Amino acid sequence: MFTLLVAVGSFVGFVIAYHTYGRWLAKRIFALDATAEVPSCQLRDDVDFVPTRKEVIFGHHFTSIAGTGPIVGPAIAVFWGWLPALLWVVFGSIFIGAVHDFGALVVSLRNRGQTVGEIAGRMIAPRAKVLFLLVLFFALTVVLAIFGLVIALIFKMYPESVLSVWIAMPVAVGVGIWVFRYGGNLLVPSLLALAILYGAVYVGTLYPISLPTSWGNATVIWTVFLFSYCFLASVLPVWILLQPRDYINSHQLIVALVLLVTGIFVAGISGQADLIASAPAIAERTPVAAPPIWPFLFITIACGAISGFHCLVSSGTSSKQVANECDAQYVAYGAMLLEGALAVIVILACCAGVGMGKFSRQSDGTYQAVVAADGSALVGRAAWQARYNPEGNWNDFGLEATVGAFVDGAANFLSALGIPLRLCVGVIAVLVACFAATTLDTATRLQRYVIQELATTFRISPLANKYLATLFAVGVAMALAMMRGPQLPGGELRPYGTGGLYLWPLFGATNQLLAGLAFMVTVFYLYRRNKPIWFALVPMVVMIVMPLWALGWQMFNASSGWWPQRNYLLFSIGGATMLLQMWMVVEALVAWPRAKGVLEESLPPLPTTGVAELAGGRSC
Repeated sequence: MFTLLVAVGSFVGFVIAYHTYGRWLAKRIFALDATAEVPSCQLRDDVDFVPTRKEVIFGHHFTSIAGTGPIVGPAIAVFWGWLPALLWVVFGSIFIGAVHDFGALVVSLRNRGQTVGEIAGRMIAPRAKVLFLLVLFFALTVVLAIFGLVIALIFKMYPESVLSVWIAMPVAVGVGIWVFRYGGNLLVPSLLALAILYGAVYVGTLYPISLPTSWGNATVIWTVFLFSYCFLASVLPVWILLQPRDYINSHQLIVALVLLVTGIFVAGISGQADLIASAPAIAERTPVAAPPIWPFLFITIACGAISGFHCLVSSGTSSKQVANECDAQYVAYGAMLLEGALAVIVILACCAGVGMGKFSRQSDGTYQAVVAADGSALVGRAAWQARYNPEGNWNDFGLEATVGAFVDGAANFLSALGIPLRLCVGVIAVLVACFAATTLDTATRLQRYVIQELATTFRISPLANKYLATLFAVGVAMALAMMRGPQLPGGELRPYGTGGLYLWPLFGATNQLLAGLAFMVTVFYLYRRNKPIWFALVPMVVMIVMPLWALGWQMFNASSGWWPQRNYLLFSIGGATMLLQMWMVVEALVAWPRAKGVLEESLPPLPTTGVAELAGGRSC
């Protein structure tokens, strides 16, 4: 019952926060205006700038920000206990993460859909633009390399997920052409697409798709396929693939989340799931080489509480599609709270769900319960410790184990509804793969924007072309992903295609540093307009100090630091990121005394012809 109370209490808290704190931000701080011009209408080109219904934008925004981050982060953080993770997710989402996303979207909407990197040059200082863009480039390179690896690993671990993920692409193209080119109704084709995708999940569990061993390294081959898809998704108009795919995926994912919540309800009421009996609220001991909970909790759980990547989605793609300024609260604040709810589900799955019983995949594709030495089922704390070994090594719990913990626990929740375990695993594996895939294609488009902005700034004209910029983005990420990952603890070499694991230790700190910089842009925007800033200033300081602290620990810690261990690749990238961050903080401190009440330089006037008609306003 306690498991159910935790879930319900968290979800109710998110709903209350949306209608109170979120509404206060929308009305009193940002003063959203239904009649204001928006970039999707000002610069409409039906490629990147496309006025779109808020339900469709919500689907794109939510699936883009909710990649594997809110799954991997909480799945690792429960090593320290489920209570710290839960508190950070709930309060972090409401007061930090959702504010971050909301602010980035509003500021971009009022600056013609520019990214936070471009806006920083006018809000803070011209050099801040270049510094921010360089941080964005490093951060997105890490995201692309890691998420490409994650999806390839999921396809390899759970071949039943392959069919549903790939069939979504032609289905999305069909829906996009029908709705956006011919003006067809969205409801019927989206429901039909949902039925096709879940039908594909069922077929995939019966006929899983595994690449023949004669083809070579499966991870490498899937990575090539994924980045080829990302190239197409980045250069095609958003209405052809990106919007309809994300919209359909959002339906598929929300259905899976509803099933999970229902499973938690049934398992909680029946006593099958017991959070307290399964995992420690606060861990008494952690595995060898585990970093300290403070500050690492705040960078381990990024997506689900706050993530710097979200500011790129808000200002990079969503701001170019919002048709009415009053949709910003629904799209940004609302989507972040839903991601927080997903992170709560992940925490429960990796604790109470894993405690419901351990199972293993058999050679025929079925799943069988694992039993203890005395023949009894491995459940409760024993099942949790079999997955989260407090006597083991922190570095042994990698991406595969992390994703596996969530899939196992969530599948147990679904099995409480009477669904066959084999199908439960397929549904959850597809959920993870779809989240990661939508983030990957959005990140590729965002990296294209960043490269084009840098190319324009440094006058590298070939990279200002969207096709060459996308090819460069995909090429760099693929090159990193194709490398061998770091050696295994026993000295064994990892296979090619695991290079993303090299960059994995960088993801948390660099991602959260990016959030601090995005808060800085929002704070300057409000400060120049004599608006209250305290609600953003405190999170800004937290998201600058905590990641810098954690990054410094990773670089110089005597036992496992990158410098003592002579890991010069990570040390160089981490050091460069830290220097860029500190430089930007200095630029902000210099500009601060002169910024209060002084508006930034205006954007150049728009051309008088070719500007699309403003979308019809409506009441907030």
